[in-house]
Amino acid sequence: MDRRELLNMAAVGAAAAAGAGSLAGSSTAQATTQAQRIESFFAPRGGDGRHQRLGAFDVESRQDFTKGFRDMHRKTIRANAYAALDRVLEREGIDPTVKVDMKMLLAIIDDEPAINISPQTWIANQRLTWQNLQHYFHANADRYLSEMEAADKSGPGTLELNPGMQIPEHASHQIHIQPGGYVGDPFAGHMYHYGTNSFYFGGRGHNNQDQIHRGAAENIPVPADGKVKRILDYGCGIGQFSLALKERFPDAEVWGLDVGGPMVRYGHMRAARLGFDVNYVQRLAEDMGFPAGYFDIVTSFIAHHEMPSDVSRQVIAEAQRVTRPGGVYYPVDFISGGKKMIPRALFGRWWDHRWNNERWSLEYHEMDFNAEIQARGFNEVANAKPVIRGFGVRHFVRV
Repeated sequence: MDRRELLNMAAVGAAAAAGAGSLAGSSTAQATTQAQRIESFFAPRGGDGRHQRLGAFDVESRQDFTKGFRDMHRKTIRANAYAALDRVLEREGIDPTVKVDMKMLLAIIDDEPAINISPQTWIANQRLTWQNLQHYFHANADRYLSEMEAADKSGPGTLELNPGMQIPEHASHQIHIQPGGYVGDPFAGHMYHYGTNSFYFGGRGHNNQDQIHRGAAENIPVPADGKVKRILDYGCGIGQFSLALKERFPDAEVWGLDVGGPMVRYGHMRAARLGFDVNYVQRLAEDMGFPAGYFDIVTSFIAHHEMPSDVSRQVIAEAQRVTRPGGVYYPVDFISGGKKMIPRALFGRWWDHRWNNERWSLEYHEMDFNAEIQARGFNEVANAKPVIRGFGVRHFVRV
């Protein structure tokens, strides 16, 4: 650890101490203290707010390339592939606005290189993204492991790891083709964070400050009685949504739960450095381990499309158990419920499933997710709005 890192840790510690001593102050003072904490949180190569730059310029440059390629792909290669798909549909006499069967669609595009180049180039870029990050963090393993070890017992917030737990098969596959997935690499959290920063809005870095998660958290509904003392974010990954919920509800006890030990370990380190009192636990979403009726709000952020449908049903039942009567259940995820989609949407869903290892995405999209929730002790709130534009509306209240 070099001098600059030591100075940075001292600055974060001083900010945390200042925050602890001003709990009785105004909300404005607390917000200022939090802003100072975030501004003091920077990597050895500097940062932007809560976003740390990668530790080496060449690694950062390769990430910038893959982000740029993703943006270019979205604007040109994918657009041209969809145009080619429309020409093939016209040739086959298929209406592009009508829902189609997947087997039929795959049969007519199988030998169409102008269409299939889109998923192949996208996935090649995805592999390069992960390879770049995995090589860097493993080449600097001592430094990054030391940082996590130092943070494990630090606060604010707590961390519970269960290294001996039995990881279900469905949670151990390499989602998004991330090497090791969420459980099989000690730097899964590091790789996920920097890798997924390029997933949002064409790779322009529009989630460097957790903007997507913070926007969703701002729109999460609250129970009718206004009581928000405890919040659970399951399938939390590296805890960006958990952290955003703590920002909105600073007086609430917030928990982030995930099966991935490296994910919650990284999330705890990041939240503690930023001064957020969030508790992270490595547990199964289908066996959360909290008392019945413990939480006022139970939520998740795009976790269910990465589970088998039978596990999703188990998780919904467990969410019902830990949500108090009158409490809100709002799992954020994609719109679902239709076995057939129009050709463009079906093509995009299929290649993401086939090549990006979204193993249960098709299964999820065929399931009527809202109906499954309503069948397990929740009432759906009428006229609710999605917390993120384009995602499903999932405002439920436990009976």
